[in-house]
Amino acid sequence: MSVSTQNEVAKATLNAYGMAIATALQSCQAGWSSTPLFDPIRYLLDLGGKRIRPALVLASCEAEGGNHTAAMPAALAVEIFHNFTLMHDDIMDHAPLRRGKTTVHEKWDVNTAILSGDAMFVEAYQALLGLPPAVLPATLALFNRTATEVCEGQERDMAFERLHNVTVDEYLEMIRLKTSVLLAAALQMGAMIAGADDERSHHYYDLGIALGMAFQLQDDYLDAFGDPEHFGKQVGGDILSDKKTFLYLRCLERANEEQRQRFNELTQVGIHPEEKIEGIKGLFLETGAADELRERIGQFHDRAMALIEQLSPNEKGRAVFEHLAAMVSTRMQ
Repeated sequence: MSVSTQNEVAKATLNAYGMAIATALQSCQAGWSSTPLFDPIRYLLDLGGKRIRPALVLASCEAEGGNHTAAMPAALAVEIFHNFTLMHDDIMDHAPLRRGKTTVHEKWDVNTAILSGDAMFVEAYQALLGLPPAVLPATLALFNRTATEVCEGQERDMAFERLHNVTVDEYLEMIRLKTSVLLAAALQMGAMIAGADDERSHHYYDLGIALGMAFQLQDDYLDAFGDPEHFGKQVGGDILSDKKTFLYLRCLERANEEQRQRFNELTQVGIHPEEKIEGIKGLFLETGAADELRERIGQFHDRAMALIEQLSPNEKGRAVFEHLAAMVSTRMQ
């Protein structure tokens, strides 16, 4: 299959999954209570999003020869749980917008967002009950572990804001927990539902970790060096908020005394935003932090490609997985 044909297959498949997930979500919502508790849940889910995580559940199931409809309950659980984390994360981050729309806690209030988020968490588990009894215990165990890890990742992310001595390794573990494990669990669940053995299903998990780490580190890079027209959000946002990203941490580790002094001067209150962004970006380049980050992204991308080759999924599955992996290298150009 040529690269162009493979991309067309991948995009068509992901579009089909997206439509199937949207339809299933509407059916799921139809069974929910009509009380005000569920209004914010419906509001948030109706905002859409890329829905990559639930699509990965369906993709790995079909890649292993299963019917994607059998994996839909797990896909719904993943999507509902992911949006639950967004609802509560927005409260903790005091975020005014989500996907360009008013966040739930701003549209209603904080207490409503907390309670609706709790109900959403329960509905994620309710969705899982649609799985065949034979695969439910193992899938539930994986889902439980993943839910706890995502919460641990969020706690670490918040803790980093008040900690002065954060290492790059600690940062990488935080993003693994907060971002990558849910992608990994999505892929593993789909494979398990299709009947893959433990070894293969764990390889799918590892693929999700590699893709998740590559995408998150790529976002860190693009936040500083991306094209604003293509990145989709403000470039330099992490710099302005002094967020302890890979670039921030590695830059300080590598900086000499003069560079560290410049870094400290640029992070003082009162510095013009553009001066701060350009100055810090310059230090990211001078210290080699930017080059090292690109190398790390490439390593995770290569790991993902090696796992795809090792798994040797069917044609449709390979098209989807290689398309997602290619998005990393494409966005970096």
